[in-house]
Amino acid sequence: MLKDWQNYQKVILPDIPNLNDIDVYTKNGGYETLRKVMTSGMTREEVINTMKEANVRGRGGAGFSAGLKWSFMPPKKEGLPRYLAANGDESEPGTFKDRRLFEYNPHLFIEGAIIACWTMQMDACYTYIRGEYWTWIQMLQKAVDQAYAKGFLGKNIFGTGVDIDLFVHRGAGAYICGEETSLMESLEGKRAYPRSKPPFPAQYGLWGKPTTINNIETLACVPLVMKNGAQWFKTIGAPDHPGPVLYGLQGHLNRPGVYEYPTGMLISDLIYKVAGGIRNGKKLKAVIPGGSSVPPLRADMIEGITMNADSLAKVGTYMGTGGMLVMDEDTDIVQVLYRITCFYDHESCGQCTPCREGTGWLKKLVKKFVDGVAETKDMDLLLDICDNMEGRTVCALADAAAWPVRNSIIRFKEDFEKRIKTPSAFALA
Repeated sequence: MLKDWQNYQKVILPDIPNLNDIDVYTKNGGYETLRKVMTSGMTREEVINTMKEANVRGRGGAGFSAGLKWSFMPPKKEGLPRYLAANGDESEPGTFKDRRLFEYNPHLFIEGAIIACWTMQMDACYTYIRGEYWTWIQMLQKAVDQAYAKGFLGKNIFGTGVDIDLFVHRGAGAYICGEETSLMESLEGKRAYPRSKPPFPAQYGLWGKPTTINNIETLACVPLVMKNGAQWFKTIGAPDHPGPVLYGLQGHLNRPGVYEYPTGMLISDLIYKVAGGIRNGKKLKAVIPGGSSVPPLRADMIEGITMNADSLAKVGTYMGTGGMLVMDEDTDIVQVLYRITCFYDHESCGQCTPCREGTGWLKKLVKKFVDGVAETKDMDLLLDICDNMEGRTVCALADAAAWPVRNSIIRFKEDFEKRIKTPSAFALA
């Protein structure tokens, strides 16, 4: 549990005016870490080992070790291109942290992406951003153009003979494109169906070439680690899940927004101290800690729980993307769940039968509770459908759709029981 988070100094989104401009960024030490990595004689293995030692876990939801993922890339073969795919799709409800990076500190991400490309001997980075982020796509493209103009991208970077390109790709407007193999299919101009694994992207990725996929915020951490060292990174936040993180606080709060703090923050501190508490003096009813796909928590479950993997696992949920949805005592959990099921039914790509059919059934059955015509057996049926969806599909969208349903029913059972229709006089007879 963090004691001194109030004194935390921001490093991802520091309070420096106009940091999105490359001249301001370079005046504050920007791209010097890239120069050091590429020209100081540091080996690629040293960079990977530093990332591993720092335990930089992916900020896109899964929390997998970035350094370990980098180490999966096979040895470079002459003439065989390799790619980095930067995932900025963030189409999950409750997730909006990456767009803050695009707006306020895009060069930190770009520098991290170039370091990643150099380390894994990649020819190019393809940055995939959700299509609805048109304003932020333009912001990032402007920053990329500035990086090319200064020689940080393109041919012969720092006179090393290394060529690296970065392309900004507008997404296809589908949630499934945030899944890493669907993202690659979309980049290739195909329908975004997730791929079966193996082979994994490091062996067969974009256009059949070795590829690594990292989240935007994950890549933004790379220059920080390489500048300050693995031990510095590990001193920030929770030991099992270290480093700074962007929390997207939303819902019935007095001060919603994106806040940078260390991992390991108490959920209660984020709600009542960072975001100013529940609006209108209401009591807390529920929290979804990491985007719509993670299991929700009752108010009485958050006591002493911190925002890191180990702590959240104790109460059966996940950190996800750090997009925390806070709901007050007047919230209709059934209605919230219905909105979530509508989203996943709409966004299922339809490739796998358990997901294609299951998401539709979840929506229809939860709608019965919304309409007050559900029966007691419908709760059991919903749980049975979840059983037939989880772990039975090519990607994790089915799990993401099932987890909110299962845990809403278990943890907010009384809300569902109130919606069960009253038996008719004939049925009672």
